[in-house]
Amino acid sequence: MEDLYNVECCDFIHAHEDIVEKVRHQLPGEDTLYDLTELFRIFGDSTRVRILYVLFEAEMCVCDIAALLGLTQSAVSHQLRALKNVRLVKSRREGKTVFYSLADDHVKTIINQGLEHVRE
Repeated sequence: MEDLYNVECCDFIHAHEDIVEKVRHQLPGEDTLYDLTELFRIFGDSTRVRILYVLFEAEMCVCDIAALLGLTQSAVSHQLRALKNVRLVKSRREGKTVFYSLADDHVKTIINQGLEHVRE
């Protein structure tokens, strides 16, 4: 069986400058890469992913999410704040209640593609 963790290296160390330069010009800026890293860091917490799945189905308030997931309102609020900071969720106020929903369809796409990848 092939060793999946064995990374082969070149026997002769020589950078292919034409390829390096072409790719260098395609790389996003450092600020963009930082923002992307922060976005993916958010997905590293199963509670946040569970909250996103809940919001796939319906717009909900903190109380509803807490009851559904068996978490405290404080814990849910904390995670929603993190999700809102990276623009994965949005909120709207209706009287004294604040409802949360997915910010846009990109969120579903990201989760679904990740799920498809881990199921392969």
